[in-house]
Amino acid sequence: MSGKSRTEALMAPLKAMTEARIGMGRSGGGLPTRASLAFALDHARAKEAVWSEMDRTKLAETLADLGPIGFASSRVSGREEYLTRPDLGRLLGDEADLPGAEPGGLAIVVADGLSATAVELNAAAVLRALVPALGDTGLPLAGIVLARQARVALGDEIAQRMGAAAAVTLIGERPGLSASDSLGAYISWAPRPGMPNADRTCISNIRSGGLVPDLAAAQIARLLKDMKRVGASGLEMKARLATLPAP
Repeated sequence: MSGKSRTEALMAPLKAMTEARIGMGRSGGGLPTRASLAFALDHARAKEAVWSEMDRTKLAETLADLGPIGFASSRVSGREEYLTRPDLGRLLGDEADLPGAEPGGLAIVVADGLSATAVELNAAAVLRALVPALGDTGLPLAGIVLARQARVALGDEIAQRMGAAAAVTLIGERPGLSASDSLGAYISWAPRPGMPNADRTCISNIRSGGLVPDLAAAQIARLLKDMKRVGASGLEMKARLATLPAP
């Protein structure tokens, strides 16, 4: 077996475990053509994910049977400002057509974030598994809000405006060169503007090549049940759960 074939055989089990760039080989002082082309393609996909925008009309039609749908936008005026002014992406803008709901429920915010691609590919699948599971959490669905040019914190302000006890913000995560379609879920108890990151619980890498939507929805439902039980999310939830007997 040649040195090249031996190396490829040794690297194969590791490459099967990760999408990271390992064992790409070399050609002279650079990468082989196949590795160079794959890098260029993934870079283009990451750029497309960042600059693309969520098709809210199509998504609203897809989710219409799950519950009331609302729309919101941050104070960002366009995509370039979104990338350079994250502070404005955390603030609710003038467009805020929010569902009317009884206080004490769950507000779900679907936000484009840094990857509309992630939302397009994964958000509907997560919600179709999550909404039927809410019966076990004791939290009725207050509504689903589709938010443009949004950062994570915008979901907390939207949920507070709706009088919700908890918020789940599904948002496109920053694309990497191994994944441009990763969705994040940020779960908050007693959501409010200015909420620190430590008070939220996050599930990341929701996609077909990571945590698949059905399993992500099950994890979100379990976390919501725990949050309702202890009245907290984030680090405080972990601290309180540690002092309680198992249910």
